[in-house]
Amino acid sequence: MNKKLKVAVVSSFPPSKRTLNEYGYYLINHFREKPVDIEEIVLISDVLPEGQSFDFQDFPVPITEHQVWDFNKWTNPLSILKAIKKTKPDVVLFNIQFLSFGDKKIPAAFGLLTPLLSRVSGYPSVVLLHNILEQVDLNEAGITGNKFLAAIFNFVGTVLTRIILSANVLAVTIPKYVKILEEKYKAKNVALIPHGSFEVPPVPDYKLPEGPLQVMAFGKFGTYKKVEGMIEAVELIRKRSNLDMEIVVAGTDSPNTPGYLAGVQKKYASVEQLRFTGYVAEEDVPKIFGDSAVVVFPYTSTTGSSGVLHQAGSYGKASVMPNLGDLAMLVKEEGYGGEFFEPNSVESLADAIQKVLEDDEYRLQLSRQNYFAAASLPMGDLVDWYILHFRKLLEK
Repeated sequence: MNKKLKVAVVSSFPPSKRTLNEYGYYLINHFREKPVDIEEIVLISDVLPEGQSFDFQDFPVPITEHQVWDFNKWTNPLSILKAIKKTKPDVVLFNIQFLSFGDKKIPAAFGLLTPLLSRVSGYPSVVLLHNILEQVDLNEAGITGNKFLAAIFNFVGTVLTRIILSANVLAVTIPKYVKILEEKYKAKNVALIPHGSFEVPPVPDYKLPEGPLQVMAFGKFGTYKKVEGMIEAVELIRKRSNLDMEIVVAGTDSPNTPGYLAGVQKKYASVEQLRFTGYVAEEDVPKIFGDSAVVVFPYTSTTGSSGVLHQAGSYGKASVMPNLGDLAMLVKEEGYGGEFFEPNSVESLADAIQKVLEDDEYRLQLSRQNYFAAASLPMGDLVDWYILHFRKLLEK
């Protein structure tokens, strides 16, 4: 019988609002549903604001918490390594992207050294990397629009990627990322593990609530996710149709653009039936998606796989999305469906939203397609893939 594993996970976790907090929440909870393989989960998280605490649900596998790192703190690698050595896990899983540890260049870069430090300290490290710099538009992502600085950033990014690749295993969620890492970096330790659906509720009835049709966008806004175009698109539809619509902006500012949504709210104060929800707690996510007639992805660029697309699929929702980059690729490869629009075109976005809302049979077709695409890749199954990689590492 296989030995049960003690797994440390370096990740943000709700109520932390840091990047990938939601992914960390579901990933860890699915690990905690594997008592045959997992003995204990050690959460190595960012420090919560004063007065906040984790509210762990009751799962078969116990969890312990260590709040040791913080955004833009230079000493994060040492603090995380200290927690790893104290808890002595069998393996360490890092749920990260390039700006997980900060939006200032030095602390962000220092944080990415941690998987290497873990490995050389004798603790096997597996990194789930949600984006690679080769596929990030630095200007759209709010990092830099200066060509000279972009060249420097790309050089540093290449160095950091090589450092991240020094982990025992580097997992990415998109096949194209595997190809780039293997061809450019000659990497031999890259694994494709799809993003997966956080949870797959029972087959929905696809009915919409009474009242206006809710046109919803969900996420952290302000860099490459901007809602002005969606608001203006709905206003355009209102001028040319009798559709009764409510615009719902669900989420918060991106850490790179504080105050963005407050500015949008002020700019469009005269727009009727426009609602900003603020931060959406986990228990409220099903209702936000469930009440929506269509989920809009008002993106001007992409930086990796989309958790929102997988959530929309899980709740059986039709999607309207830009025809660009990783998002279009993901739709094709994982079997999702959506009505596409041209990025930065309000008229194209309006046409796409209107087509879905006016053709109920088409909306239902997309809704069903997305639900069954999500159901085909539940995160519970993907966690089994991680466990297989963990065991292979420990056999060496």
